[in-house]
Amino acid sequence: MNLLLKHLLLVCGCLFALIGQAVADPMSDAKRAYSANDYVKAAKLLRKLAENGNALAQGLIGAMYVDGKGVPQDYTEALKWLRLAEKQGDDGAQFYLGGVYLNGQGVPQDNIEAMKHYRLAAEQGNKFAQINVGTMYLNGIGITQDYKEAVKWFQLAAEQGETTAQFKLGSCYEYGRGVPQDYKEAMKWYRLAAEHGDALAQSHLGHMYEIGQGDSQNYKEAVKWYRLAAEQGDAVGQYSLGAMYINGRGVSQDYVLSHMWMNIGIANANSANQQELSKPRDLLEHSMTAQQIAEAQELARKCIANKFKGC
Repeated sequence: MNLLLKHLLLVCGCLFALIGQAVADPMSDAKRAYSANDYVKAAKLLRKLAENGNALAQGLIGAMYVDGKGVPQDYTEALKWLRLAEKQGDDGAQFYLGGVYLNGQGVPQDNIEAMKHYRLAAEQGNKFAQINVGTMYLNGIGITQDYKEAVKWFQLAAEQGETTAQFKLGSCYEYGRGVPQDYKEAMKWYRLAAEHGDALAQSHLGHMYEIGQGDSQNYKEAVKWYRLAAEQGDAVGQYSLGAMYINGRGVSQDYVLSHMWMNIGIANANSANQQELSKPRDLLEHSMTAQQIAEAQELARKCIANKFKGC
């Protein structure tokens, strides 16, 4: 099964993740209102600050217009405030403008312009922008593909504790993109992200333990990480966990549980991969009774209903 290699570009909907610290009591009040989901109050407080020239408030009210939180979604109004904030060097506004151009929200879609704004924010240390700049270099979006540049920006964000960047940096080391291939280094970054709950990192870490890359082969560790990913709804983790049950690797052999997890993983997988992934599951059915297959299908339904917990 092909493992997922990357996350999508981040388009941050959590406004106050971009705030370093409250700059005044009204800003603190706006932050509390936003955290309490009182977006109308937050927008009202931010607008007053923005009209008085506060760059942070301008960027935030602009972002709220992008997201339609507390105000009607209005890209024209969003652009007005975001551009005012960007002129004052606000990295949050720069980041959001990157997303506006990336998605063509109120402006023609323009990857080059998106990269320009993301880079401005990234150079100020904005970790979300650093991830996006790295991802755009990795995939050649709006810029010539450059794995070394991608690694540079992922490293900066990863060192700030950003789990998506840690996963992407681990992937670069695993596949030797922009850096010499180094399974130990890949495992190091995957583990950091996995321990903070990143499902893709958990799946990749499980795979490395399963085949003995970066550390000794350890089926129990593989099962541990696959299960954590599976419980978060990750298709790779679910399918891989099912495969471990077929031969009893790290778990007791159990065709019913194997069929259950493989079924769930196939259902969650990309539609283009489902036919190929179904072949091992269909082959497994030749070793199962009709009653066992029915039991596995019922367990799969219950597991999905329970959001993959306690399966």
